[in-house]
Amino acid sequence: MKNLYKLLGSALLIAFFAAGCDTDTLQDMNLNPNAVNTIDVNYFLTAAELSASNNGLRDDRYTDWRTNIGMCAHAIQHLASTSTGTISVGDKYLENDVEPSNAPWDHFFAGDGRVTAEIIKQTGPGGYAEGHNINTRHAARILRVLCFHRLTDWYGSIPYFEANKGIEGIFQPVYDKQKAIYTDLLKELDEACAGLSTSNLDEGFKAADYYFEGDIAKWKKFGYSLMLRLAMRVSNVDKPLATTYVTKAVAGGVMSSNDDNVIATMALGPSEWTNQNGISRGFYPGDGGQWSSSFLSKTLVDKLMGTNKLSTADDDPRLMIFTGGIIQWTATSVVYNQTDPLKQRGLPNGLDGAMLDAMEGGPTTPYEKFSAVNPLMMQDDEPYMIMHAAESEFLLAEALKSGIGTGITGTVKSHYDNGVKLALQMYTIYDPSFAVSDARVTQYLTNYPFDDAKALEMIGEQMWLSKWMNWWDAWSDYRRTGFPVLTPTNYPGNATNGQIPTKLTIPAYEATGNPNYATGATQPDRLSGKVWWDGGPE
Repeated sequence: MKNLYKLLGSALLIAFFAAGCDTDTLQDMNLNPNAVNTIDVNYFLTAAELSASNNGLRDDRYTDWRTNIGMCAHAIQHLASTSTGTISVGDKYLENDVEPSNAPWDHFFAGDGRVTAEIIKQTGPGGYAEGHNINTRHAARILRVLCFHRLTDWYGSIPYFEANKGIEGIFQPVYDKQKAIYTDLLKELDEACAGLSTSNLDEGFKAADYYFEGDIAKWKKFGYSLMLRLAMRVSNVDKPLATTYVTKAVAGGVMSSNDDNVIATMALGPSEWTNQNGISRGFYPGDGGQWSSSFLSKTLVDKLMGTNKLSTADDDPRLMIFTGGIIQWTATSVVYNQTDPLKQRGLPNGLDGAMLDAMEGGPTTPYEKFSAVNPLMMQDDEPYMIMHAAESEFLLAEALKSGIGTGITGTVKSHYDNGVKLALQMYTIYDPSFAVSDARVTQYLTNYPFDDAKALEMIGEQMWLSKWMNWWDAWSDYRRTGFPVLTPTNYPGNATNGQIPTKLTIPAYEATGNPNYATGATQPDRLSGKVWWDGGPE
């Protein structure tokens, strides 16, 4: 049944965008505008949930392949590549104004942004569903926050208050400062979480919601956890705002169990372009094929292999979860050439093929030498994890340590330890073999005990490790906290003077087509620019 709703959502989304969904477009086509205005808004909710997992608008690997993997995973040194092409620009900080920067702008404004705007419009004053579908309305507000916080985190100032208002004749929306956007996003979460209630008339919400099947308690935890994330993201530049909303998030109740994790289920059909996991498709042989050009980085593998490289006793349990080993992967088989944890090897960042050959002393085929992503978590119908409880625990630990917010029970150490446990044990959704026992968690925490003097660094490192596959958020965490401490590359001709990228560039078509770009976009609008919460302009 879940897959049925996903298919309905995808079909609706295609029809929705094909029609343009703007009244003027429909009139130009001599169609009845009521044909769109009477669709059950719950269909839009399913479409919005699918879009939030980077699905539904374009082929399902579009944004993940280009931005999540190509830019962010390489920039924060989870992955490394010898490629100098567009699919791994984050490895060498190469300017690319097309794929990595265009993809999320294209997807989220026209996907989640547009669909959630329609739900909110039609369930609000004057809408055909005014006074109805209340939980659908508030869930859409939470999803819209997820969409726009991602966009502003990547680009800085963007159209927000006038975004997705083509039906009102606004085709060149003004740009809003990130500070104003964040202030409104936090307000939206506050109101949406308060508005969600089991007493609201459901009207199809449970059937349309394939994240939580209408579980209001889980939606509230999602919303308050997102509030905690956003509040801590601005904590370096607006501590009073952060304090207010950390306190609200804690009082509301954030995710505390892996059962609370926000997960979108995927499917093998109806085709390879719909309902499949875009990260998996980015790596799968014969499709994205990223497995043969992007490998676990030396930075990551060295961290996972622990202090003693001659023993597995102090290894991170995630080593042989993130990698399947040194493998030969085809569309029909996987040959595991080296699965010994002690023999795993990460590829250094910042190398091209000639540099790698020189380092290895002769022609080198990377997949014969370096640890690849684990095929067991890269099948096309793998679930897509959008947000997890471990993050909330790490943020609570950081908030306590930094004195931000009130009402947090426990200690910095207890929240840190809880976060590590949740992070180590959250991968069984991909394969049962990824189970990590409580005893192994205890061993890991004993090997690397919490040190209050290094609390912020340890929290930052564990946040980084926990964001495997959610690389764009790991990139935001890194930009905000500075942890883990990474050594940048300095590939010849890079665009950042050898510094890890700090912003995506706004697409050229937007820069030339919207006159408000010139006065409103965050400058410099290059990979070296900075957003407000990272020390850039408001």
